[in-house]
Parts: sequence; structure tokens; C-alpha cells
Amino acid sequence: MGREQSVERLLEELKKTIIGKQEVLEYVLTTLFAGGHLLLEDVPGVGKTTLALCLAKALGLSFGRIQFTPDTLPGDVLGVSIYDSGEKSFCYQEGVVMNQILLADEINRTSPKTQASLLEAMEERQVTVDGITHALPDLFMVIATQNPIEYIGTYQLPEAQLDRFFMRISMGYPALADEKAMIHKFLQDKSWKKTEQVMDSEELKRRQAEVKTVFVKEEMIEYIMDIISKTRGNEYIYLGASPRAAIALTIGAQAAAYLKGRDYVRPEDIKWLVKPMLSHRLVLSPEARAAGMNVNKILDSIMVKIKVPV
Repeated sequence: MGREQSVERLLEELKKTIIGKQEVLEYVLTTLFAGGHLLLEDVPGVGKTTLALCLAKALGLSFGRIQFTPDTLPGDVLGVSIYDSGEKSFCYQEGVVMNQILLADEINRTSPKTQASLLEAMEERQVTVDGITHALPDLFMVIATQNPIEYIGTYQLPEAQLDRFFMRISMGYPALADEKAMIHKFLQDKSWKKTEQVMDSEELKRRQAEVKTVFVKEEMIEYIMDIISKTRGNEYIYLGASPRAAIALTIGAQAAAYLKGRDYVRPEDIKWLVKPMLSHRLVLSPEARAAGMNVNKILDSIMVKIKVPV
């Protein structure tokens, strides 16, 4: 099956359950093919958990879910060493992290210590328990959900962890017509959320490898660097985008072009990704809050000042 047919089949399978969210699904697949981690931020009940589960089923990947609460411990995520009296040694009892797709549900409801337990996993694709390092499965991906930080009982994610998320998106409430369609589907067929596997792990690895071959000409790299540099010298931004963000934006543009059936990056691929890929990586200054500025307004003001390559 060709690239376009394969990607479209995966998209259509997800759309059977995630109704009316075409752009959200395109962002999710961009993150997937780029090999990144995804942060879904929104109010409860809009389909964040369902999206993660459907993605795992459509790809035939192992899936693990952990519901974060204030008393969740790092060992609940990473696993623990247990003494085996027969072997007279300690053996590693795997944690939920040992899955290809890990749903970290309501990640900002747990303590900073437990949040930090995922840092090594997200960056190095490995975990260390009692001084022993364990490799994570191939195609490891964290899909974390969080409620808006203003909600009671939440702990804000540190900048170092936010920077490890490839993209942050919001599902948002569905359009009323789409929500009505969901109700009808539920009434007609209680198993309407059933998802069929349409891609396997070997094909996904091949797609991710092909993304890396998408051509990025020098003008596109300069365009990305202009955007990144403007976040570092802005009066409204206290902490600008990191080098990790610059690399991620480049890979994201390759994945976005790939999903559109192209083997080269265009400026619109980069512009489409600026907000979901940079907004969570920036820390605003006190002046921004005093002026009533938010991160999206600031990114808009940056983008209009940068010359778009032809």
C-alpha cells in the first residue's frame, strides 16, 4: 500500500470515533510519524483518553494507561525491584511505562517527583530502577493529558518536562452537529468506539524512517531559525524556545510535509506547527501578563514580522 493510501486509511479509522476533529488528528499523526510525545490539554470529557486508545488499537501497539493522582509514586510508573527468595536476588517488576503507547492521564494531578519519573523515559527511551537501566519498547510514545492548570488539585509541569513534549494541542468541544452525530452513533451501536488495526509496527517504523528523508532546503532552516531566535529576544518572553525546540520544529515540518504527500518542506508546513509546537515551551514575562498578552498573540506578532521564504 502506498504512502497516501496508508496514511489516509489510518486517518479514516480514527475519524470513525473521533468525529469532527480533522486538524487535531493531523497533528496527532504528525507527532506520531515524527516519533514525538504528545500533550493533550483540555477539560474532561472531550475524548482525550479515547483518542489515545484508538490510536494504539489502529496501530496494533501495546497500550498502558496510568491515572495520575497525588499519591501516585514513581515506582507505579517505572516499576520496582522485588527480592526473589528462590533466586536470592532482586528482579525487575515492570511498570506501566513498558508499553509502546503510554497514556499518562491527568499528568498534572500528581506530584512533581512522580512527573519527573518520566523525564528519562521521554528523552532517552529507557528507565533506571535501582541503578539498573532498562530499555523501553520500540516506538515508545507518551500521550499525556492534563486539565487546565486553574483546576483545583493540579501541579504545573516544569519547563524541562514541557520541552520534552513534541506538541501540545487541545481537542476542544465538538461542533453541535458533530456532537449530535456522536449521540446517534451511540444509540444505534453501543460498540461504535471499536477500532480496527490498519497499520502494524513494522510499517510505522518504515513511515517514520521515510519522514527523515523529506528534504529541508536551507531557506526553510533559516526560516525556522528566524522564528526560534525571535522568541529569545522578545520583551514579552522570559524563556525562549530551546535548541530542542528548533530541531523538533524541523522534524515536525518534515512529518507535516510527508502526511501531505510531499517529499520537501514548504513554509506553510512550518507555520502550521508554530503554535502547537512552541506555545508550551515559552515562559512569558511579567510584562506580558501586565499587557494582557498570551502566548498565541505573541507568536502571531512574531510571525508577521518574519519574511516568508519563496
